Amino acid sequence: MPRYPLIQRALHWLIAVMVLGALGIGMIFGWLEYKGTVETFGQATTNFLYKYHKTFGVLILAAMLVRIVVKLRLGKPDYAVPLAKHEKAASGAVHGLLYVLLIAMPVTGWLATGASGYPVEFFNWTLPPLIGKDKELGAALYEVHGAIGFAIFMLVGVHIAAALRHAIVKKDDVLRRML
Repeated sequence: MPRYPLIQRALHWLIAVMVLGALGIGMIFGWLEYKGTVETFGQATTNFLYKYHKTFGVLILAAMLVRIVVKLRLGKPDYAVPLAKHEKAASGAVHGLLYVLLIAMPVTGWLATGASGYPVEFFNWTLPPLIGKDKELGAALYEVHGAIGFAIFMLVGVHIAAALRHAIVKKDDVLRRML
């Protein structure tokens, strides 16, 4: 059975775990906003969540860049049973959009954070902002960041549903290529 090389499988699952964590924390911020997050969890936990949301974002950006380089160098394995034309098109679209959005998401977060005048934290270090302070631009970028997050959430749902369809309904080894 054709499989992805270990490095590609490891990057896939590492990024998946980080994205789920970052999206989960981001949803808390989206629903509760800063004040509600502080009221619900306290200031120390809120600061911790913001720091590690940003840290996950930087790690996702770095891992995605590595993943793109590795994919370009190693390619991808053939399917044991070729996909139907519509499946191949859908797979290409979902994967392509996920790649673009998983780069755009941390970049817009970094831009929004810097424009809003907040520190861009990576573990216990502060990274430089990518742009100067501009509160209106920062607010607009946070809106874009949130919309991208929603799109990623939806695409991940489609990705998981398709993988389960291949594993449970079609029984065609597509999911096993990444396991």
